Amino acid sequence: MSDIEELKIERIANTLRQDVIRMLLSAGSGHAAGPLGMAEVFAALYFHIMKHDPANPSWGERDRLILSNGHICAILYAAMARAGYFPVEELLTYRKIGSRLQGHPHNTSLAGIENTGGPLGQGLSQAIGRSIAGLLDGKGYRVYCVMSDGEHNEGQTWEAVMFAGDRRLRNLTALIDRNNIQIDGHTEDILPLEPFKDKYEAMKWHVIEINGHSVREIVAACQEAKAVYEKPTVVICHTIAGKDVSYMENNYEWHGKAPTREQGEVALEQLRAEGERIEQKIVKLSGKTRL
Repeated sequence: MSDIEELKIERIANTLRQDVIRMLLSAGSGHAAGPLGMAEVFAALYFHIMKHDPANPSWGERDRLILSNGHICAILYAAMARAGYFPVEELLTYRKIGSRLQGHPHNTSLAGIENTGGPLGQGLSQAIGRSIAGLLDGKGYRVYCVMSDGEHNEGQTWEAVMFAGDRRLRNLTALIDRNNIQIDGHTEDILPLEPFKDKYEAMKWHVIEINGHSVREIVAACQEAKAVYEKPTVVICHTIAGKDVSYMENNYEWHGKAPTREQGEVALEQLRAEGERIEQKIVKLSGKTRL
């Protein structure tokens, strides 16, 4: 990946963060910290890593993305809109009555959404079903499952981890948002997960740990996963909840609430400043005025 490609995806991630804040302000509710923390992961998936076609969402060879922690769907919707699945203006219907963009994803409401989310801990099991179907049908697609660290408190998650490792589901890549928070506190204070990596390795997974805000590391990890033929891969993405909004970062109190109008304007001002910083780097690197 070139430096310019990396910066362009960082720019998309910044745009997605601004979209998320506008969606939350419009709805007056929603989850803030998780969506902001996973912006680079979703930007990299939808704009560099996954095979998909917004004009033909049911294309049989598309990669499948299962969102297990459905409450962060604002970032999924923003990525899909910017990729061309539906008009960007529709994002402002988020969480409103009759909208296709509810507070948790619903797979029959909008083409391109692969699963219905809500109860935590079920996404990996859904992804395993898609993975096995692909292998049995001889398809070449990969299944990506985005999960939270907190939902590893759910027993079903560990049953699925054991099963996928035992069945050597080589077309499965799980990406975990390791932001260390959940709705009522820090993960290690509520039910410690460490040694997280060792647990996955003991259950026969290939494990990669990365900085979840480094586009280059996200892309490299997903490429490495494709080269692993005998087991599933989990990418533990170390992220900052509420990334790039100073008063939200690493604060679990922003797990499940929206900013006020005044707080939202501060957030957008900070995100626009970060966007301008990225733009200046692109201009400097490319030697052009704007790309």
